[in-house]
Amino acid sequence: VYWIAMGPFGTFLTDWTNDVLGTAWLVEIPRAALEGWGVNEVVVGLICDGALAGVGAVLGFVPQMLVLFLMLAILEDIGYMARIAFIMDRIFRKFGLSGKSFIPMLVGTGCGVPGVMASRTIENERDRRMTMMLTPFMSCSAKMPVYGLFIAAFFPAYKGLGVFGIYAAGLIVAIVCAMFLKKTVLKGGHAPFVMELPPYRLPTLKTLWRHLYERIKDFAVRAGTILLAASVVIWFLQSFSPGLRMLPPDQTGDSILAAIGKTIAPVFAPLGFGFWQASVALVSGFVAKEAVVGTLTILYLPTGMEMTAVLQEVFATPVAALSFMVFVLLYMPCVAAFSAMRREMNSWKWAIGTVAFQTGVAWVASFIVYQFGTLAFNIAGLF
Repeated sequence: VYWIAMGPFGTFLTDWTNDVLGTAWLVEIPRAALEGWGVNEVVVGLICDGALAGVGAVLGFVPQMLVLFLMLAILEDIGYMARIAFIMDRIFRKFGLSGKSFIPMLVGTGCGVPGVMASRTIENERDRRMTMMLTPFMSCSAKMPVYGLFIAAFFPAYKGLGVFGIYAAGLIVAIVCAMFLKKTVLKGGHAPFVMELPPYRLPTLKTLWRHLYERIKDFAVRAGTILLAASVVIWFLQSFSPGLRMLPPDQTGDSILAAIGKTIAPVFAPLGFGFWQASVALVSGFVAKEAVVGTLTILYLPTGMEMTAVLQEVFATPVAALSFMVFVLLYMPCVAAFSAMRREMNSWKWAIGTVAFQTGVAWVASFIVYQFGTLAFNIAGLF
């Protein structure tokens, strides 16, 4: 499944999309038209370098996302996913989870919001709360553009394996955290596992289309609202100084955004990406995870370089890039998922505590990946 989505077929679709709807069509043609009409340069920058560049950076990864979810929809429509939940119950119980937790986690690979809401099917309050705390560790579709971009830049020969590894890492971290929570804040017993297994059947085009339509609609809504707004805000903060003076492209280091990023960048220095651009990209990810790629694109667009080349230049080593991907995988969910979590838990204390726990786990995991990975590669003489 991951090889089909991220391998030669998925890469072909993404390259085709970028060639047809890439920077030239989505950014440069509108820029030329607006400049030809004599539109103010601030408005041109806002539309082209802010809104269109931010959304366009994510658009190229949509084909890979759709292929991946088409494959998962086929497995679900066949009746296979329910059997996975049944099989996983015996395994999950050893780590403090219910087999029913697998379904919200699986749904969470599409979007964290329905993943959190799917935990309603779990009767036991302890199991339900633990599932909501761990479901955001799954790789939602919004994180796919980040993986696609970084793996293309640093691990191009292992695209399918790389994405599979990231998805597997989220599940492994969730299991480890479940063992920790089972011994600490969420002690207690399990509810009995009862579920109906649907018969095996051939998938129908109507059902598959419904799955894909929901994914397309979800992305279109996010791209047209949250991601668009985030791109505009990031462009404004990056283009103006604290004194609200518009900066030329080569002076973004004096911007409002740079001041914010430089304040929090030291927190990420032990993780291998202690520069302000990475910091503000992660902050924008709280609005929408796709905004991480959109933000990096907006910040580095004035360089005129391909994003893969930019990443290879600003991230010192592939281990630093892997550490960044792990942090994106595990840190706090987007604001929509956080809102759903607070509503389902019916507690601000538990919701905020969950976000703090997830971000702490992300920092520790990235620290381990970067420090031990760098040590291992230094010993091997690769760096």
